[in-house]
Amino acid sequence: MTFWRFHRKNSIALAVLIPTAATLAQITCSLPACSQSPHRFDADASSSSAYSSGSPGLDSADDREDSAVRSAEREDALPEAPGPAGAGGNPEHYNAAPPAEWHQPPFSRIGIGADVSPLGIGLKSAIVLNRYLDARFMGDFFQYQSGRFEIEGFNVDADLHLASAAVSLDWYPFNSIWRLSPGLMFFNDNQISYVLDIAPGSSFSLSNQTFYSASPNPATGAVPMSGSGVLGLHTNRPAATIAGGFGNFIPRSNRHWSFPSEFGVAFTGAPSINVNFSGWTCLDALQTQCSSLSTPTNPITAQFNDALQTTLPKWRKSLHKVQVYPLFSYSVVYSFNIR
Repeated sequence: MTFWRFHRKNSIALAVLIPTAATLAQITCSLPACSQSPHRFDADASSSSAYSSGSPGLDSADDREDSAVRSAEREDALPEAPGPAGAGGNPEHYNAAPPAEWHQPPFSRIGIGADVSPLGIGLKSAIVLNRYLDARFMGDFFQYQSGRFEIEGFNVDADLHLASAAVSLDWYPFNSIWRLSPGLMFFNDNQISYVLDIAPGSSFSLSNQTFYSASPNPATGAVPMSGSGVLGLHTNRPAATIAGGFGNFIPRSNRHWSFPSEFGVAFTGAPSINVNFSGWTCLDALQTQCSSLSTPTNPITAQFNDALQTTLPKWRKSLHKVQVYPLFSYSVVYSFNIR
């Protein structure tokens, strides 16, 4: 009898303490730190288990029904875990290229642009060959007339005429923005032409000899001297070119606008020079020894022509130091897809 009373008292104590502990555990575990713990304490399950195991005499049908309802609620509240991935993984994950890469098929994109350079106003077009190479076509032109101006008694009228066409291969090492561009200037008609009038009575020197431009004389038919010539900038035709630069003519992305720069040289050879004179020339200021340049047999004319032919090689030798033509430009290019 004593044993039965002791056992009944302990069962009642457990029945009171266990729900109290479960309630405290629920209050404590409502904190964020407890909710993130992988070892979360399930108060409902623990209290139900402990209550039923510790007090077999108090495990009524209502308690079992309440425990079953709570278990069903927990199962409904938890989301279903996703099924394990297949051995092959997601087949669509590797179909798209990384966003940093941009692949352009050959001949799929072109660029059209313009620039200003020592060759004149330029129009150029480029096309993609692969991720490292572009092909480029360039055409340049410019026309300028200086008007008449005077230099030491020479009235000069100069005409600058620039016209050229070239092709190049643009190579971008390591797919970088730096560019190396070998090319060929297959058409070159760059030149400076000039016409000069020598004021009557003015003097000039050729090969250490002094000559004078004749004054108009109706009696002898004398007229002042005049001349014309061409400074050619196209000795080597065609001419090789080599250039380097910064920036892609056709961006390796979906951008349309680019602003590439370029610097290099064209191996055009030394400029050529040709000069022709007409009119009357004299050997003295009083113009007592004069001759028409159209009479090559006259001693005065022969003396003038010999001095001119002696001076021309000196001028050409000075120009021979310049074997290349400078190339530098800053372009504006618009690119778009063609297929």
